[in-house]
Amino acid sequence: MTPAAAQALPLILASVAVTALVSFILTPLAARIATRAGAIDLPNSARRVHARPIPRAGGLAVVASFLGVGIVALLVEGESDVVSPLADLGGMELAALFGGAAIGALFGFVDDRFQLRARWQFGAQLALASVALVAGITIDLISNPFGQGPVAFSEPFAYAFSAVWIVGMINSLNFIDGLDGLSTGIALIAAATLGMLSLLDSPSQTMVALLCALLAGSLLGFLPWNFHPARIFIGTTGVFAVGFALAVLSILGTAKVAVALLVLGVPIIDTFWIIVRRLVQGQSPFAPDRGHFHHRLLDLGVTHRGAVLVIYGISTLLAVLSVGLSGNQQLYTFLGIVVIGGLLLYLMTRRARKSFEAESYPDDEPRPRARDAGRAAIRDQARPMAHEPGAAPLASSAERQDQGG
Repeated sequence: MTPAAAQALPLILASVAVTALVSFILTPLAARIATRAGAIDLPNSARRVHARPIPRAGGLAVVASFLGVGIVALLVEGESDVVSPLADLGGMELAALFGGAAIGALFGFVDDRFQLRARWQFGAQLALASVALVAGITIDLISNPFGQGPVAFSEPFAYAFSAVWIVGMINSLNFIDGLDGLSTGIALIAAATLGMLSLLDSPSQTMVALLCALLAGSLLGFLPWNFHPARIFIGTTGVFAVGFALAVLSILGTAKVAVALLVLGVPIIDTFWIIVRRLVQGQSPFAPDRGHFHHRLLDLGVTHRGAVLVIYGISTLLAVLSVGLSGNQQLYTFLGIVVIGGLLLYLMTRRARKSFEAESYPDDEPRPRARDAGRAAIRDQARPMAHEPGAAPLASSAERQDQGG
C-alpha cells in the first residue's frame, strides 16, 4: 500500500461505517415513504408467495446515504486533503456520478410506483448512460487479449461501448434481483472489490476508493433489512442508481472494467445466457420465466438463504481472482466462465425438468428435486401452498421488472 493510500485509509473506513449506519437508520423511513406512495409489492401475483404487502423502493435509503454522506466526506476531504485532489477526477465526473445516481433513483421510484413497461425502463437507462457520456466518462481502451498493450477505441465507438456497458450493468443487477438480498449483496462485493483495488493501485486512486467505500457502506447498512426474510426490497429505485454507480466507478477506476466483468460475473453471465435462450426460443428478452441461475438452485433443492449464500460465495471467489490476475488474465477467465456458466445453466435446466413458468416454492422448505418435480407440480396444484404469515417473498420486486412490465 502506498503512503497516500495509508493516509486515506482512516477516512475511507470511517466513510464505510458512517454510511452503513445512516443507510440502516434511513431504511425504515424509506419503507414508510414507499408504502404511502403505493410503491409496494402486493401478494396478488402467481409469482408471489408472501402474505402481506412489502415496500419497494428501498433504494431510497441507499441513494440518500450514498449522496448525503458522500457530499460531507468530500467536504471533509477538501479541508484535510487526505485523498487525491478532486482535480484528479474532475468536477464534471463527480457531478455525473452523484447526479446520475439521484436521477436513476428518481426514474426507478417512478417505476416502483407505476410499474412502467420495459420500453420506458430502457429509455430511462439510456438517459442515465447519456449523463455519464456528457461528462466525458467513457471506456477509451481495454486490455488486448490477443497481443501486447491495450486496445484504444475511437471516440464514436468509445461512446457506444460505454453506453452499452452502463445499460448492461443496470440490467444485470435487474435480472439477478430475484431473491431477498441477492442483488444488494453482489453489488456490495463488487463495490468493495473495486475500492480495494483502487486503493492498492500504484499510484493509488484514493478518490475512487473513497467513492466505492461510500457505495459499499450504503449497501451494507441496507442489507440487514433486505436479507431473507426481507422487510423491504431495493426495487428499481436501487437497481438503477446502484447499477449506474457501479458502471461509472468501474470506468473511473483505471483498468477496472475487466475487474467488474469478473466480479459481477454471475449476474452478467446469467443475463447474457437468459437473453440468448429467450431469443433462440422466439421470446422477448424480457419475457418472464424461472430460468435464472438462482431459480435453478431452488429447483435443485437449495433453500432461499442457501441459494443467496452460494451466489455470494461465487461472487467472492471471482473477486479474489480479480485481485490476483492481470488484465488479460481477467478477460481470459471471464470468457472461460461465460462458457462454463452457460453449460452449467443448461445442465441445471435439464436436470430440473421443470417448466420455466413453474410456481414458486415455499421459503426455506425443501424444494422438489428433479425426479419429484412432476409429482410436486400436481400436488401443489391440488392444495394451497403453505407459507409462514408475514414472511418475505421468494422473488423480489425486480422479478416484475424482469418481466418487462
